[in-house]
Amino acid sequence: MLAAAATVFAVTWLSYAVALRAYRRFRLLDFPERYALKRTERLPYPTGLVAVAVFVCAMAVLLPFREKELGLLAAVAILAITSFIDDRTPIPSRVRLCVQIAVAVILFVTGSRIYSITNPLGGVLKLDSVSIYTAFFGSLPVLSGLFTLGWLLLTINALNWLDGVSGQVSILSTIGFLMLGFLAFFRNGETEIALIAFILAAIAGAGALFDFPPPKMLIGDTGSMFFGLMLGLLGIYHGGKVATAFLALGLPLLDALFVVLGRIARGHSPFRGGQDHLHHRLLRCGWTERQIVALTAVVGMTFGVAALFLSTPGKGIAALLLVAVVLTLRLLTRSPTARTPSERSQSQTPRA
Repeated sequence: MLAAAATVFAVTWLSYAVALRAYRRFRLLDFPERYALKRTERLPYPTGLVAVAVFVCAMAVLLPFREKELGLLAAVAILAITSFIDDRTPIPSRVRLCVQIAVAVILFVTGSRIYSITNPLGGVLKLDSVSIYTAFFGSLPVLSGLFTLGWLLLTINALNWLDGVSGQVSILSTIGFLMLGFLAFFRNGETEIALIAFILAAIAGAGALFDFPPPKMLIGDTGSMFFGLMLGLLGIYHGGKVATAFLALGLPLLDALFVVLGRIARGHSPFRGGQDHLHHRLLRCGWTERQIVALTAVVGMTFGVAALFLSTPGKGIAALLLVAVVLTLRLLTRSPTARTPSERSQSQTPRA
């Protein structure tokens, strides 16, 4: 398993190194003028397609092809193709949302689902109490489907919105995949899931070497949505890792929820672009991109590692503490007096 992850890391690093030259040769570069960024250099974009390609190749070599794996590959391909097109020529948010829903449904009906959630207050919440029968996919639990859909939409979009500062998605994804891999291997004995998690950690970690500020490339929606999908998916595999995934990814997940609620309260569309994410606020307060990435990494590492050792009630307390941390950060940056140091910004500002 370690050898496989190390090989994938090396292959990903080499692939990104080659892609940097190929993207420039074929003029696959970003659009700083589209987002009013004050830099003249155009960066290779979106290089997240490299991460997707390496993952698909690794899956083909290392894992068997069953219904669940075929559904995963189909979902990843659909999301990657749509995101790549969107990165080059923006498509309507409703279309992106419909594609994300379709991807979640494909994963659910092909076997990627969760049947119960441990209640932090005690007991288990059953998600398979009501089912509907389908001729092709058999019996499908309704509540499990709704949870899977909501959870994957949250993780996909939260990681995408986190991409307002380059390096955040790659660093946090690396941490999240490592935590889920350790949990699967050392606590649950799920070697196959652990292998997928460590492969993804190697891919994200290799990418972080290229998009850490100041970046040499930008992964775009193609990369951030792919990592968001896989983090959410690993969180529901075999039902035991949702809490761990939530704690490791809590900062972007909660920030996304607060942003969506705030926009709805103001009568705006949740998918309408804005400068109300935490990283936007921190930039306006004078934080550098590296400092923001470090904050994201420290919060993710702290709560992710804690989740590996906490009991279910302990994870509930940690989740409440994480909510308090994110709320405090948003309140402290609510009325910044400093202007955004856009001249320091090297990344694409997300549309949402």
